[in-house]
Amino acid sequence: MFLIKQKKKIQLTDALLKIKKELNKNHKNSLVPLLPKEERLLHEIIQNTIIHNKNNLTRTKAYLDFYQRHPEIHWAFLGHMVSRNGGWNMTDLKGELLSKLVSKKEAIAFFTFLERGNWLIFQDAYPQFLVYEESMKRGQNLFHLLPHLHISSFMFTIWNHFWKDRNPYLLAIALIINEQNYLEIRIINNQTFKKQVFATFEFKIQEILSMNHIIFPYLENNQIVLVGQTLNHFESLHERILLGKRLYNILFDHPERLKKTVHWAITHSHTGSRKDYWPHLFNDVNEGVPGVEWKTRLKSCQIESSCPRFYSPRLPYAWKNSIHEKAEIKDWYTNWQVIQYLVDSKEKVDGEIKHDYCKTLEKLERAGIAKKTITFLN
Repeated sequence: MFLIKQKKKIQLTDALLKIKKELNKNHKNSLVPLLPKEERLLHEIIQNTIIHNKNNLTRTKAYLDFYQRHPEIHWAFLGHMVSRNGGWNMTDLKGELLSKLVSKKEAIAFFTFLERGNWLIFQDAYPQFLVYEESMKRGQNLFHLLPHLHISSFMFTIWNHFWKDRNPYLLAIALIINEQNYLEIRIINNQTFKKQVFATFEFKIQEILSMNHIIFPYLENNQIVLVGQTLNHFESLHERILLGKRLYNILFDHPERLKKTVHWAITHSHTGSRKDYWPHLFNDVNEGVPGVEWKTRLKSCQIESSCPRFYSPRLPYAWKNSIHEKAEIKDWYTNWQVIQYLVDSKEKVDGEIKHDYCKTLEKLERAGIAKKTITFLN
């Protein structure tokens, strides 16, 4: 599907050369006939996935619950934290800051875009986790079930390799590669989203996606610390994969930070409201007084004295559950060179994001006031 942009050839390790060989062998593997008990297991996995794929809250919790059972599957926690951010972006569209800058029609289109992506990733990733979990319970490799669940031949190969090699890094990065390629053909290249989201938001898209700071909160000396990254080129598959790798490094290259982030996630239920991590700035109850108010409240990530916090609703109060069409059945994997992303670049990522995030909030507040003023004068 694509080639990695690079100046010099990447040297593949023995493990990656083995994966390359297996990918070439498994690319067009046929479905293995299943026993009746395997058919029943497949049905259970599908039903379990449907139950937990109702909305962003249920998906996000399912990822964390699975990670607590299987901490060796690093992507489950990365997926949990990124999914939290997806929920915050969804409620932003009905929150105080962003709702002033987008029309109701645009908000619905953008929510549909976010929700569809969140739903698609879960219905592809979670069945893989359940197959792995059942394999662990039985002490038996059950990954021959994956093609029956329309999982990419790429992940079929990777899971079989992981069963023997137990390299959590390779599996996590492979899942990042899979997830982003899966979205590429179903979201980014979707003509409806191109027309209703990307084209519609032509002059607003950068402003809206600048809100798409991916934030990982944790407690340090009883104070919330934010680390993360900003997604600047959403439509670039290459950049999204590299972003995923950086986000992985932010968490898993720092054991103490990871421990604190996991503890924060376990002790702070995901509601979709940004109050989850910054209750001094956001509240899920609208504290605003009706009427025209044009002064700024935010300075250096602090609300001015006696001013109300920004309204950030919980997800159930912002959006109803969506009904989704079935996912397109198509394997994205076509080129073995994608495994070059599995090479560890040893990139050091500190994750500093608070300053940029605060500046974005200030910018959004000023933009909302400006738009409200213009509307009032007209």
